[in-house]
Amino acid sequence: MANKVDVKELLEAGVHFGHMTRKWDPNMAPYIYMERNGIHIINLYKTAAKIEEANEALKKIAASGRKILFVATKKQAKDIVAEKATAANMPYITERWPGGMLTNFVTIRKAVKKMASIDKMKKDGTFNTLSKKERLQVDRLRAKLEKNLGSIADMTRLPAALFVVDIKAEHIAVKEAQKLNIPVFAMVDTNSDPREVDYVIPANDDASKSIEKILSLVTGAVVEGLSDRKSDKEDLPAEGEENTTEAAVAAPAQEAPASTEE
Repeated sequence: MANKVDVKELLEAGVHFGHMTRKWDPNMAPYIYMERNGIHIINLYKTAAKIEEANEALKKIAASGRKILFVATKKQAKDIVAEKATAANMPYITERWPGGMLTNFVTIRKAVKKMASIDKMKKDGTFNTLSKKERLQVDRLRAKLEKNLGSIADMTRLPAALFVVDIKAEHIAVKEAQKLNIPVFAMVDTNSDPREVDYVIPANDDASKSIEKILSLVTGAVVEGLSDRKSDKEDLPAEGEENTTEAAVAAPAQEAPASTEE
């Protein structure tokens, strides 16, 4: 089981603050504790239970060796997501979502390969044979690709899941994942429809402290899954290596050769 989530820590991070009551989505009603001063307060006991549920699933995905793509393009979440996803060795999108990122993944991979070919040009000296104007154009293209796709350069296949901060802001990413049946994990505030995602974490998705807290917990589970995968791999015998103890037990004892002497 994943570690227990401390409700007090969620409270201190302001995870419970929802939106103004007039902006709410009625489908969030099961996760709302009360209304205070015209603002909905999220039930943190439900948040804690949902984080634990999401963490179990994320841990399994990471342990299986598949990737979880983290998505957050809003200002207060970008740096946090980039830092936490990098620490967990997972890809992320923090600039504008490239349309077709999932549904037209082949094209996105071509752009990533273009970035790699520019890097190769710089290494083998081809870049230096270009005119000054051409070099400038190539550099600009490389910078643009890096900004939009740098964090997914190592993602050679579609992710096994998406983790989204603010499903309203990232509605295109959510829709693409739905089309391809890729499970979506998300921080869902009181103004959003939780039915859009597979793993709902009811939480304040606007305050950086709240985002930081939730991301720390979920990426912690991802790191745990990766660690389990590593230890499982280490436990396996190397290819071609025979377990001599098992072999000895399995093999019948050889009979001593019969004496040839009369």
